Amino acid sequence: MEGRRLRGVFTTTDSPPLHTSEPLRRTAFNRLFAAVYFSAILALLYRHVQNLFLLSTTSLLSFSTTLSLFISDLVLAFMWASLQALRMSPIRRKEFPQDLKQIIKDEDFVGLDVFICTADPYKEPPMNVVNTALSLMAYDYPTDKISIYVSDDGGSDLTLFAFTEAAEFARHWLPEHNVMERSPQVYFESNYHSSSPHFEKIKIMYEDMKMKVEHVMDKDKITDEYISDEQRRQVFNKWIKGFTRLNHPTVIQIINYEQVILDKKHDKDNSGRLMPNLIYVSREKNNTSPHHFKAGALNVLLRVSAVMTNAPIILTQDCDMYSNDPQTLLRILCYLSDPAIKSNLAFIQFPQRFHGLNKQDIYACEYKHHFQVNPMGFDGLKGPSYIGSGCFFHRRALFGGPSTPVPPEIPELSPDHVVSKPIQSQEILSLAHHVAGCNYENQTNWGSKSGFRYGSLVEDYNTSYRLHCEGWKSLFCNPKRAAFLGDVPITLFDVLSQNKRWCIGLFEVAFSKYNPLIFGSQYMGVLMSLAYSHYAFWPIWCIPVIFYSFLPQLALLNQFSIFPKLSEPWFFLYVFLFLGAYGQDFVEFFLAGGTVHRWWNCQRMWMIRGLSCYLFGSVEYLLKSIGISTHGFSLTSKALDDEHSKRYGRGIFEFRVPSPLFVPLTMAAIINLFSFLLGSTAFMRGNNMEGLGLQMILIGFIVLNCLPVYGAIALRNDAGKIPTQITIISTFVSVAFYYASSLCF
Repeated sequence: MEGRRLRGVFTTTDSPPLHTSEPLRRTAFNRLFAAVYFSAILALLYRHVQNLFLLSTTSLLSFSTTLSLFISDLVLAFMWASLQALRMSPIRRKEFPQDLKQIIKDEDFVGLDVFICTADPYKEPPMNVVNTALSLMAYDYPTDKISIYVSDDGGSDLTLFAFTEAAEFARHWLPEHNVMERSPQVYFESNYHSSSPHFEKIKIMYEDMKMKVEHVMDKDKITDEYISDEQRRQVFNKWIKGFTRLNHPTVIQIINYEQVILDKKHDKDNSGRLMPNLIYVSREKNNTSPHHFKAGALNVLLRVSAVMTNAPIILTQDCDMYSNDPQTLLRILCYLSDPAIKSNLAFIQFPQRFHGLNKQDIYACEYKHHFQVNPMGFDGLKGPSYIGSGCFFHRRALFGGPSTPVPPEIPELSPDHVVSKPIQSQEILSLAHHVAGCNYENQTNWGSKSGFRYGSLVEDYNTSYRLHCEGWKSLFCNPKRAAFLGDVPITLFDVLSQNKRWCIGLFEVAFSKYNPLIFGSQYMGVLMSLAYSHYAFWPIWCIPVIFYSFLPQLALLNQFSIFPKLSEPWFFLYVFLFLGAYGQDFVEFFLAGGTVHRWWNCQRMWMIRGLSCYLFGSVEYLLKSIGISTHGFSLTSKALDDEHSKRYGRGIFEFRVPSPLFVPLTMAAIINLFSFLLGSTAFMRGNNMEGLGLQMILIGFIVLNCLPVYGAIALRNDAGKIPTQITIISTFVSVAFYYASSLCF
């Protein structure tokens, strides 16, 4: 129970409620519709079994075709069934931060350590990271209780330089607490910023800082004109010959506005208040020690922060996700102040939301189901999964289960440890450097029982899954005003590459000893394990998408029917299954604030992903599993190109890159178009097409979804069209597929 009164209200007899929860009104419909739809699925599977095994007239061709459809429909049935776990008891929460100060005094507010991860100053521009940090430093919260840790896995002195400049600017920016947009870049680009001389002065300071940072980025080095004293020179002299992103010692730098080493006389802003701590961390790396990607970086920050500040609450934040609501910390205190839920609460997850999306969100980067709809379903069970950013952790949750704590190897890393020395003391800094060493984790529980979990590229999914298995719970907080806003990739290649990386990571969990269906069901229950399985097996969507994108089309080109005739009762079953699934998906999308255009693009991108990143992610995971080397972790570029941005703003797909990812998609577009033209011609000639009617409907639907592909093949001359070599290869393979199919049908 959560100390509820009237739909989940937390309250006491002498205090106002701080949060409520209530079930969604569509829950009853979801359950009823699931029963009806499940019956329809059983009927479809019965038809497949009947055609496979009970009809004596079945030929080898019919058997193979039906078996392919049976496998596809089994996958669709499993993915649908696992999704129903998230539709059985979704809830919506609400917080009342305005009542918080009636219960808690400012001095009782808990400390917060913020973890920001960046890895490449060219793909993740330092000014973006700086704006994220400045927005998080400017919360409506006691500033002396906030510490910002920036993990630079690229080991770049350019990133450190950007933060030394940002710390000086922060003196002037942080006192301005009467604006909602706490990211300087967003504020100055908005139409709401003040035109007073004071703000014009701050804007000039911001532009000056930006110019300096971009200048050193252009030069690819920090020139002497920006090194004002010997102390700064000593800091940047750590980047000596042989210092590379994959081979370098630990660098931990406490930053302030005037000196690079924090001096208590200089850690206040212009209003005289203490400034949040700002600490740069680049962990030790060498070519012989595993670094475990982002999970490894987060664990280093977890240890370094434990030694230096050890705040009980941790916020993990992507470098491009800035704070959009200065009251976010007050919202989480509405839950942390409730003793009925605090004891087993691991984390509070906010949805990832984005600015800069074009009107129709052509690449479906909003991920409305993943980030907004499905977490409400998780929340009605044991809580949402961790999605990598915008997540507030109890530090204690990263050290074993609620009743089975895992003690760290040294007492200074314990969640209960009280830091009694100033963070700039030599003893603290020496220990911080020690725990950031690349060999520190050897023979320890880090990554297995403590901290963020290793073994998967999707460390967020893997970590929350393991925490839920240990007995922890989580909460989903989705206020009307987005707590955080981030950037999105604006090219199709970047979107698909990001999804491919997720697919590999999800399979690493799905086919491990921690398989959600087997291991998870023992510790979380059936519904929660099904919900996690829906994501763990995400890449298998490629199976039905590929079969339904090619098999009916090749069959139609050879005048072979694989679906029921339009006059048969089975026809209505197929129509119901299609309209039911798409209809429910649309209703959920629309009720979550989506539009028709964005939903259409969302379902289109599901098909595109099935023909590209889901397929290639599955193949890459298979190759990796049998020991064949594949490309490692890759970052999604956050840098913007003017031409890309213009086309994205106009809703034009950006292909450009001659990537194999685009070959199956282009093939599907070509084969579907020619089969649709052939079928339409036969229909206009008066040929009997009743047996091919369902195939024509399906093909027409796919052709409609492929319109941007046709434009990129034949109608566009800009640099973002599909490269000629991709079109040639796809056409050649499509013709080969057709001739091969003509030998079979």
